[in-house]
Amino acid sequence: MHGQLAQTKTFYSKNGKRIFDIVGALLLLFITIPLMLVVFLILLISTGRPVFLKQIRTGQEHQRFVIWKLRTMTIQAVPVKMPRLCADGIPDDFYFKTEQDARITKVGAVLRKLSIDEIPQLINVLKGDMSIVGPRPEVPTITNAYNNLQARRLEVKPGLTGLAQINGRSNISHGQKISYDLEYVVKYSFWMDIKIIIKTLFVVLARTGAY
Repeated sequence: MHGQLAQTKTFYSKNGKRIFDIVGALLLLFITIPLMLVVFLILLISTGRPVFLKQIRTGQEHQRFVIWKLRTMTIQAVPVKMPRLCADGIPDDFYFKTEQDARITKVGAVLRKLSIDEIPQLINVLKGDMSIVGPRPEVPTITNAYNNLQARRLEVKPGLTGLAQINGRSNISHGQKISYDLEYVVKYSFWMDIKIIIKTLFVVLARTGAY
């Protein structure tokens, strides 16, 4: 029995997860096309162009890639200054986001609450930059400051959702997020991914920790 489970995990790690990502991304894109058209028009009318926003993120094994999102901030939004980072990695008690951010538009706040702004990243999944489940992709400014332990979260592809997202999202500290991400790196499997996806649906509907 244990041998069969090991073989299943090995197949999923090497091949199955990619197949799962492609099938899942295509299905989700098909389902969300009507929603995306409506949101596109709302953003175009309410905040103007650009509707989409592209940013650089760090992927698996420190490979950088372009991530796509729906724009949720004002066009004039200025990036928040990063705090002074320690030589031994990002402090565990560091929080990346705050609930009150004047740069976020009213429409953008709703999109963030429901994670609709992340839907374009399904294209990243199809391209192979991301997975449906995995640690959320981080900006190079942060990943460049990782210590050896924190950098282990980059051993797998970043995901649309993950353990940290179903356990607090933006409400948890960097140390807690890293802990969940490292747990995923070690334990991930087909059934773990299914459970995370199901729990993500409930977390999104509850709109907890999303800002």
